[in-house]
Amino acid sequence: MTRRSRAWLLVFCLLGLAASTAAAYVHYHVLRDPTYTSACDINAAVSCTQVYMSRFGTFAGVPVALFGVIWFVAALLLVVGAQSGPAAARDNAAGYLFVLSTIGLAIVLYLGYASFVVLKTVCILCLTTYAAVIALFLISGAATTYPMTTLPRRAAQDVRRWSGSPLAIAVTIVFLGAAASAVAFFPREGPPPPPAAEPLTAAQQSEIERFMATAPRVPLIIPADGAKVLIVKFNDYQCPACAQSYLAYKSILAKYDAEHPGAVRVVMKDFPWNPACNPNITLLHQAACEAAVAVRLAKTHNRGEAMEDWLYTHQQSLTPAVAKQAARDIGQVTDFDAKYSSVVELIKGDAALGKQLGVKSTPTFFINGVKFDSAIQPQYFDQAIAYELRRATQ
Repeated sequence: MTRRSRAWLLVFCLLGLAASTAAAYVHYHVLRDPTYTSACDINAAVSCTQVYMSRFGTFAGVPVALFGVIWFVAALLLVVGAQSGPAAARDNAAGYLFVLSTIGLAIVLYLGYASFVVLKTVCILCLTTYAAVIALFLISGAATTYPMTTLPRRAAQDVRRWSGSPLAIAVTIVFLGAAASAVAFFPREGPPPPPAAEPLTAAQQSEIERFMATAPRVPLIIPADGAKVLIVKFNDYQCPACAQSYLAYKSILAKYDAEHPGAVRVVMKDFPWNPACNPNITLLHQAACEAAVAVRLAKTHNRGEAMEDWLYTHQQSLTPAVAKQAARDIGQVTDFDAKYSSVVELIKGDAALGKQLGVKSTPTFFINGVKFDSAIQPQYFDQAIAYELRRATQ
């Protein structure tokens, strides 16, 4: 391997590492904050978020971008190790990198097909990593001057050299440990299990009651239908925080339904993060419109709750086609295409109402007109309902 080849390999390793790290950073923030918008979310056709949140954005629940970081770090260690090792190791490193980049090339060709052909979406950070892998493949292939059939023998010799170097062993252990930790602790897509609710202290109970008593109340044109507490939720079925609040609040709402039948009414309003059915936004959840339509149509078959449960627990694999198929399988909907356009107009009406009410994120709740711009802890949600019930009887 020549010095010039090593220099170019180093450049493209660093370029790919920077792009994949940025991609993992964006994916992390999208999982933690569904309203997060990255610089590469330009429009419906050029959007990193749409690709990351598709079924091609993860493997075994782990973001593909994180695997990219690990791959480029491994490639970088090979290049750097070759510079500081004996001549034989420097020559062998080109072959190892060629094998590694051949595997990487197959993966990026698949991901590129998924992006351009299946999703019809361009991800700028993804393109950068694709270019880096292709460049590493070409350069390492040209720098490999010996038959690849000799690579196993060369690898065995290098393993013996590696086992005699405490520094090499330490670097390997640190790399493997860091990679395993990153995979284990990186947030997963889909709703995390709701945390166990702890009872509120007297001070916390007083705090939420004081907030409910003094907060401005937004007039709503939504009928309460005789309920003492009207809860309106603006929702996106691909929003992780929406799913988490749905799961966390489900038992609380069931409790009040059993103890105070008809006293608490929950109204779901659609606010999908997809401009196809919500012209007020630019951030794209690719299946948000189809998911909202699926729930509305499923409700006509008394399958609305089952449809919501399924969507919230399958966000990771959700695409327009998957949502449509789930509407048939879970919601017993047989006329999805025929009714899609008319239902989308109703969804646009919800989105317009949300804009009028100042909704800027999902989920947004209104509890008897008191606005919450995000989900609150289940204990506070429970206490807010209890306070409103007491207030209604005074």
